Amino acid sequence: MGNNFRALNGDTLKLIAVISMVIDHTAVALIENSILGRGQGNLPHMAVWRGADMVMRFTGRIAFPIFCFLLVEGFLHTRDVKKYVRRLSAFALISEIPFDLAAFNAWFDPAHQNVYVTLFLGLLAMAGIRRYEREGNRWGQTGVFTGCCLAAWLTRCDYGVFGVFFITLLYMLRDDAPGQTLAGSLCLLWEPGAILAFIPIRMYDGTRGSGRGKWFFYVFYPAHLLALALIRTALEGKLTG
Repeated sequence: MGNNFRALNGDTLKLIAVISMVIDHTAVALIENSILGRGQGNLPHMAVWRGADMVMRFTGRIAFPIFCFLLVEGFLHTRDVKKYVRRLSAFALISEIPFDLAAFNAWFDPAHQNVYVTLFLGLLAMAGIRRYEREGNRWGQTGVFTGCCLAAWLTRCDYGVFGVFFITLLYMLRDDAPGQTLAGSLCLLWEPGAILAFIPIRMYDGTRGSGRGKWFFYVFYPAHLLALALIRTALEGKLTG
C-alpha cells in the first residue's frame, strides 16, 4: 500500500479499536444479556433487537486484531519491556471484576478472564521469543510459545490459545506486511468481520501519535465495562418492574 494511504497513527488506530469494542460489548451486556436474555421473546420488536445485535457484534470483531497489532508495535518500540509487562498485568487484575460484571453478571467467573490477560500472555510470548531468537535457540522459542498458550488455556482468557497464537503470528511476520495480512486473514476466517481490521491496520503510518492519551486507553477498558454493568442493572430493574 502506498504512503498516500498510510494516514492513521497509533492513537487513531486505538480510537477505532475502542469504538468497535464499545459497540461489541454494548451488544453483549445490554442486548444479549438483558433485552434478549430477559425479554424471553415477549418484548416488542425482538427481531429488530436480534438484527441490531448481529450488526453490532460483526462491527465489534475488528477491535481484537487491531489491539493485537498495536501490542506488537508497542513491544517493538518500548524502551522497557518489563514495565510494559507490569502495566498489562496490573490492568488485567483491575479489569477482571468489571469484565465479569458486564459479561456474566457475576463478581468473578473463573471460566472466563478478560482480554488484558490474553494481551499479557501475548507480550510474554513475544519477549521470550525475541530473547531466544537472538541466541538462535528454536527450542527455547517453542517452549516459551507453548507455555504461554498453555497458560491461556488454563486461565480461559478471552480468545484463549488463539489469541496468543495470533499475537505471535503478527510478531513473526512484522517485517512482511502482505504476509501478515494474508496469514492473519486466513486465521480469522471463522470470524469474517475481524478480517476488516486489516484495512485500518495497513493504513497505519508507523507513528505513535501524541501519546497524551496513553493512560486513557488503558483505563477505558475496565471503566466502560463497569459502566455497562451499571446500565444493565438499571435496565433489568426496568424490565422486571
